[in-house]
Amino acid sequence: MDHEHGATGRQHETQLAEARRQKPPETHRPGTGHHHALQDFRRRFIISTILTIPILILSPPIQAFLGIFVWFPGSDYLLLALATAVYLYGGWPFLSGIINELRARMPGMMTLIAVAITVAYVYSSAVVLGIVGGEGFFWELATLIDVMLLGHWVEMRSVLGASRALEELARVMPSEAHRVRGKRTEDVPVDRLMVGDRVLVRPGEKVPVDGVVIEGKSNVNEALLTGESNPLEKHPGSEVIGGAINGEGSIVVEVKKTGAETYLAQVIDLVRKAQESRSRTQDLADRAAFILVAIALSVGAVTFAVWFALGEGAGFAVERAATVMVIACPHALGLAVPLVIAVSTAIAARSGFLIRDRSAFERAKDLQAVIFDKTGTLTEGRFGVTDILALDGAGEIDVLGAAASVEAYSEHPIARGVIRSAEERGIPVHPAGNFRAIPGVGVEGEIAGRIIRVVGPGYLAERGISSGDERAETLQRQGKTVVFLLEDDRLTGAIALADIIRPESGEAIRRLKAMGMRCMMLTGDNREVAAWVAGELGLDEFFAGVLPHEKAEKVRQIQERYRVAMVGDGINDAPALVEADLGIAIGAGTDVAIESADIVLVRSNPMDVAAIVELSKKTYRKMLENLLWATGYNAVAIPLAAGVLFGVGVVLTPAVGAVLMSASTVIVAINARLLRL
Repeated sequence: MDHEHGATGRQHETQLAEARRQKPPETHRPGTGHHHALQDFRRRFIISTILTIPILILSPPIQAFLGIFVWFPGSDYLLLALATAVYLYGGWPFLSGIINELRARMPGMMTLIAVAITVAYVYSSAVVLGIVGGEGFFWELATLIDVMLLGHWVEMRSVLGASRALEELARVMPSEAHRVRGKRTEDVPVDRLMVGDRVLVRPGEKVPVDGVVIEGKSNVNEALLTGESNPLEKHPGSEVIGGAINGEGSIVVEVKKTGAETYLAQVIDLVRKAQESRSRTQDLADRAAFILVAIALSVGAVTFAVWFALGEGAGFAVERAATVMVIACPHALGLAVPLVIAVSTAIAARSGFLIRDRSAFERAKDLQAVIFDKTGTLTEGRFGVTDILALDGAGEIDVLGAAASVEAYSEHPIARGVIRSAEERGIPVHPAGNFRAIPGVGVEGEIAGRIIRVVGPGYLAERGISSGDERAETLQRQGKTVVFLLEDDRLTGAIALADIIRPESGEAIRRLKAMGMRCMMLTGDNREVAAWVAGELGLDEFFAGVLPHEKAEKVRQIQERYRVAMVGDGINDAPALVEADLGIAIGAGTDVAIESADIVLVRSNPMDVAAIVELSKKTYRKMLENLLWATGYNAVAIPLAAGVLFGVGVVLTPAVGAVLMSASTVIVAINARLLRL
């Protein structure tokens, strides 16, 4: 993530970036690069602090403050030697960092610190060697380096806490699996599993790989992977995701995907790419940091010249200039945006939506309209019972129960919808006797000596049977499929079926409209069906009879009025997803490699569309907060460092400047971590 901190060029940030670039295989140990960088700063801080103690004891200003006197032949040169050790060893991250920044022609934080400590060291050394008169300030140089090292160490701990998305994801996977061979099982590393292998997953264990259940039944918790809070029932034929937590039952899973093809590996890759992708707001931060460095160097030089001209002495002038450069370090600016990106990307992954294009996600905050596909997006993509009409004294339960019993042997989508609805309502289904399918008409069977038929309206028309109920005609005008129940040629009921609207769709529409966005629908269905769905959900507009290849053109037409997001299934909606300002693929399940979408919704939940917009707005707000703090802090701190309040006794030392600079960076890191959805 070189670009993220391009304006700062920090050595430890480079180490952090390199560690995050590593694509974690199953055997990867997360955090090794982070740990090395942390330990390096910790070690340099401890050793430099130990060397600083005798520097303080040998420094005349500290002796005067403590009321002691320590001097012996060569003590000044010992002080020089100790200060040199602190300057070279403790200051090495900054001295080496300036080289990298100048090579990149991007002077930043390392440049300011390196210039400040070098000027202080050279001046103080010249005083000890008798080259110039005055009083050196080795003690301030040493404490400045100590504070800077401590600040970087503490800050890195805070920063890493906001950048552990990949590590958290990598830790989800178990390291071993119980491979089934015949009647015995053997524990093997997960990375040795192959497609077709069978693994046993005991109660409470994590599923080791993506696969299909072939034996057993259990409830599996996928909350950490997809954000789905409710455990999902798994039985033979059900797909399971590696990293999910098994419930109370044992299951045997056949391996379908391994390595980089698994759902979790794809998620890790998407999170990594999203965190490394450049934010438009980062460009602003980088420009601001570059300008701040130029201002700090200029103000530092002017500060030195002014105080020297006023007769305060070279030592005081050097100290003021060094404080200006230290306190103005654009450290917080360099982290303001990248940390928010890392946190928001991790939140998105945990919430069940995966960001493939960072810039597109940032555009979500500016959306004015959302266009939904209908089938499989706002609806479940399957037939279900919407209305039951009980006629001639029959009850709704009797009508649905009789229809389901006759349809039990049929594989027609209508039959499956009827049976499913009966099961969902707890109505027992008993297959009827003498079942017979009537081609183009329906089905019939025998229940308790009565002939039960489930037929379409054509059957009634042929026999001159009238429903005598206007409700059936109304349902048909809504585009619903209506079937009729006959008992010995007596009409006893009617059942209306349609593509079931997702329970979450209505709430998603309400949330989006509350944000001030228009909600629309594109569908290939006829106008009657589209009008019914639009009416049920309270959509602002709908477009019916739109063929797949026409959807992209329709999106372009809507873009003439609004900035739009397109939400579809990622297959026949691909051209429209690409055309929209933001393309959101829904219904992806465990297949996250949808090239046409900017964001993938794992849970197939329309509510997540509103969550995306909300997160985008909150992410942008956090970026602005961090940028305002990082720049506003300097507007106050730089004049204080330059000594504008010297006349009233307010003087900041370089060490105090380092504390304030480090504190501003930690504040930015903490603020980023406070981002919530």
